[in-house]
Amino acid sequence: MTAFGVAVRWIQLACALSLVGIFALLLLAGRSDRGTARAWEGRVIAWTRRLVLALIAAGVATLGYQAAAVTDRAGALLEPAIWLRLLWQSHFGTVWLMRHAVVLLLAALVLLREREASPADWTAWRAESLALAAAGAAAMAWAGHAAAVEPGALAAALIDAVHIGAAGAWLGALWPLSALLRAASRESGADARPFAVLAVRRFSHLALVAMLIVVATGIGNAWIEVGSVQALVGTRYGRLLLLKLLVLAAVLVIAAMNRSTLPALSGEAATIGRPAMAQLARFVKWEGALALLILGVTSWLVLTPPGRHDSPYWPFAHRLAYDAMAGFPGVKARVVIGSQLAVLGALGLIIGALVKQRRGLIAAASAAGVVIGLWVALPPIAVDAYPTTYLRPKVPYQAASIDSGAALFAQHCAVCHGRTGTGDGPGGAGLPRPPADLTAPHTGQHTAGDLYWWLTHGIPASGMPAFSQILSEEDRWDVINYLRALSAGWQARSLTPSIDSTEVKLVAPDFVFSVGPTPERSLKALRGSAAVLLVLFSLPDSRARLVQLAEVYGELQFLGAEVIAMPLDADPRILSRLGGDPPILYPVATDGPAEIVPAYALFRRAITPDGVRPNLPMPRHIEFLIDRQGYLRARWIPGHGIRGWDDLTELRSELADLGREAPASLPEEHVH
Repeated sequence: MTAFGVAVRWIQLACALSLVGIFALLLLAGRSDRGTARAWEGRVIAWTRRLVLALIAAGVATLGYQAAAVTDRAGALLEPAIWLRLLWQSHFGTVWLMRHAVVLLLAALVLLREREASPADWTAWRAESLALAAAGAAAMAWAGHAAAVEPGALAAALIDAVHIGAAGAWLGALWPLSALLRAASRESGADARPFAVLAVRRFSHLALVAMLIVVATGIGNAWIEVGSVQALVGTRYGRLLLLKLLVLAAVLVIAAMNRSTLPALSGEAATIGRPAMAQLARFVKWEGALALLILGVTSWLVLTPPGRHDSPYWPFAHRLAYDAMAGFPGVKARVVIGSQLAVLGALGLIIGALVKQRRGLIAAASAAGVVIGLWVALPPIAVDAYPTTYLRPKVPYQAASIDSGAALFAQHCAVCHGRTGTGDGPGGAGLPRPPADLTAPHTGQHTAGDLYWWLTHGIPASGMPAFSQILSEEDRWDVINYLRALSAGWQARSLTPSIDSTEVKLVAPDFVFSVGPTPERSLKALRGSAAVLLVLFSLPDSRARLVQLAEVYGELQFLGAEVIAMPLDADPRILSRLGGDPPILYPVATDGPAEIVPAYALFRRAITPDGVRPNLPMPRHIEFLIDRQGYLRARWIPGHGIRGWDDLTELRSELADLGREAPASLPEEHVH
């Protein structure tokens, strides 16, 4: 069915863009009273009738394919009832109806064409047809990947619509232009040579502008749908896009050759003009054939998940990771020096392309500067990579996953890496390499896919075994989430009661909790709307603080914060232990703390002598301030000798600062 879907979308796209190109070329070429030119125009207009009928048929076939794809039944391809449901109850159906209403208007205009009694009639028919063809083609953007982009679907669809329209004006006009040049290049078509020369010169200017628009909007589309180098080279969508770019590069080379042929078109007819026009006709035809190949690849892209939403398979043995290597001696200096050399070399190449004297010498020296600069800058930041380095995790970064990963770590990994992950386990004594300290920052500098590869395949050189037959895929992701939280806990030592807007933001693990019989709630549900004061407490030590927060709860809500309290002992009877006097109106979790407290306990370390102890005791009370986007921004542990939120003025001040911050991007649901 996929091949059928690609085929009908290719026909649909080719017909739609060809109609745009034909009507644009007819308007550009203008009217002519020459027999050859009039005959060419008649043939091209006849093409539009067949193209519009083929466009309607392909649209119906596309509707049938979509019905089969949605229901996952090939039989739905021929079930009108499914078609009707799709038309009236889906976004695809709404766009399909609107687009084909425009196509039907175009069909009526083309098939019922009246005699053109005046120049105004001649222009009006072509201009109206061009407008309808362009609108019908551009509407395809609202049924493609761009319409599903969140946020910014409207902007993405508009970029895609402009991309389609420009491609139609350029690539869709190539075949009719080739037919005109071929007819005018013959001796019998000499009467149309001036008309053809004028048409091709005008088209050359339009094609240049359209090409620039296609390239600019194509870059925008690629960024929206791919978004990274790893997705470009490591996903099917990205590789198809690279194939499309390769074919487009060939089209641009032919287009450049065609532009160099233009001056010869006006030369002496027998020896220069007609041969040049015949050659240009062949080149434009080849350009048109490559354009059809581009449309075929584009049709395949439409049915392929965007690279941004797919898990890349990294094909190289190394990747560039400046953040992971910047702390090593000499790396920053080499990167700065090498990058400056490369930039100077690139500027030299640009200058060499603009000057005529000693161009070769300048180009050679500049190219050498680029190569040397990259040779200096890139090796220090190259690290080992694996096929799964950029694999998209399948388990979200949640407290329940972290808690499960901690149990699995204790069962399978602690024997070598130690109970707290510091690499001091008894099983590591006889290994070729000492087990890594997993609490150190370097753990967070590896991708989740790196960790997944090591867990799956082991590290033979260090004696680490493979766990693919011991732990399920979900279990391995749970362990990775735990390791990420373990490393983040080391970074959390810098958290204080005061927010530092320049510090590295730590993602707060998502969690799910409930209060008594009420429905479950999650931290993620509050992202974008409210900051969260997460309180981990114990009784009776925290009772006075809980009452203090209850007294100002309304004020905290006014400042944009929600208070969520978690008992350290995870007692489901905590509400009865708290009692109702004074009333505590903010959520106090009765279900969920058993997973949430151990996960957030990993963020209790501080920059104190005790803060580096592997068996650091859990405080009896700890509070975290989580901003609206879901990042851990501040922390208060009573009794550390630091002025904290026991003075509610300080807490109000921090909440006010968070409220004034510009909204940042929401954290990913999965670790990367």
